[in-house]
Amino acid sequence: MRRLFVTLLLVVCTVPLRGQTATPPLQVPYTQFRLANGLTVVLHQDKSVPVVTVNVWYHVGSANEKPGRTGFAHLFEHLMFEGSKNVKEGVFDTLLESAGGNNNGSTNNDRTNYFEDVPSNALELALYLESDRMAYLLDTMTPQRVDGQRDVVKNERRQSYENQPYGMASIEIDKMLWPANHPYNWPTIGYMEDLTAASHSDVVEFFKKYYVPNNASLVIAGDIDIPRTKTLVEKWFNEIPRGAEVEPIAPPAAILTGVQKKTLTDRVSLPRLYLTWLSPRVYAPGDAALDIVSSVLTGGKNSRLYKRLVYETQMAQDVTAFQQSAAIGSEFQIIATARRGHTAAELQKVIDEELEKLRREPPDSREVQRAINQVEASFYRRMERVSNKADSLNGYYVAGGGPDYFAEDLARYTSLSPSDVQAAAIRWLPADRRVELVVEPEVKK
Repeated sequence: MRRLFVTLLLVVCTVPLRGQTATPPLQVPYTQFRLANGLTVVLHQDKSVPVVTVNVWYHVGSANEKPGRTGFAHLFEHLMFEGSKNVKEGVFDTLLESAGGNNNGSTNNDRTNYFEDVPSNALELALYLESDRMAYLLDTMTPQRVDGQRDVVKNERRQSYENQPYGMASIEIDKMLWPANHPYNWPTIGYMEDLTAASHSDVVEFFKKYYVPNNASLVIAGDIDIPRTKTLVEKWFNEIPRGAEVEPIAPPAAILTGVQKKTLTDRVSLPRLYLTWLSPRVYAPGDAALDIVSSVLTGGKNSRLYKRLVYETQMAQDVTAFQQSAAIGSEFQIIATARRGHTAAELQKVIDEELEKLRREPPDSREVQRAINQVEASFYRRMERVSNKADSLNGYYVAGGGPDYFAEDLARYTSLSPSDVQAAAIRWLPADRRVELVVEPEVKK
């Protein structure tokens, strides 16, 4: 689900007609408190289904790493499932599955997330497991265990990037888009040489700095009793010691002053074009408008680029556009794969024509409304699952606007006009400041 940040005044601004009932504002009630060790806790009760989600965000991602020591946050996504002092290797999953639950984790530039979805009667089990690895992971994190998961991550990199068709494109684009010392310059999965060079003491130091209660937030959502759940949180997390304060990231400015071009070759059969721009960080002005720009361009068979490239001219096998929002800066990207017999240059010509049309004239109201309807439908579909609500509560809290920013987030889209969409295309998608990367098929010898 996506973002937020609009003033609270936008939430209730519809005046009902005589005889109609005002639509209640979208609200997700919550209770928030903080333990003495700095752990922030958010509780949300939803008794519609007897399930509970325990969702932990550690406020550390690949952006907190240093050049030469990349991939640590993603490595810990693996290590956190390898057992802790009171939970032997493999038992974490076994206990949850025996109770009818499941769990997973993910890492991005800005955070690492772990969650358990369990029946409501297994809430305490999930809290016990999460608290044990927060407090006692280092007790079992031997050099051999680090080496084992390091090899797993290396293999994942081979599968997802090095041996994946077009897989190295995203890594190359980020190197071109962001300055060398910017924390978004390197991939979340890290570089092979950095993973190889990382010592056991490097990994231990990283954990002690970032995987502490005062650098985490815990959301529990679902079929819970609020007072009892608060008591359980205090029981399992109160005694975990606070860590040192984590300094905020101070990234260098990222500015494109011209067009950067590069061509890669890969074991693929069709050329692919990537056009990428620097764009506003998540929730900043222009972020939501660029989501609508992406939908106007490629959001369905009637969208501008799909209709032109895939349906009418049949130059492209596929085309997509998206605003990839992140905490300290974002990127807007258009990706198009040529059909056999066509070139990346042909695709770029058509894409530039359509972008120029969007800069000259605002899109039709119907186009914008269709895009907003798609966002709104997706927004409400996501809210149907308590696990999604838990993750959103955590994300909204970390963004700084308070956990219940659902209404404000949605209002960022529903308040947009065609001229707002045009203005975003003009401001953020200039033809003379972007990264142009082409992946061409290798020439067979």
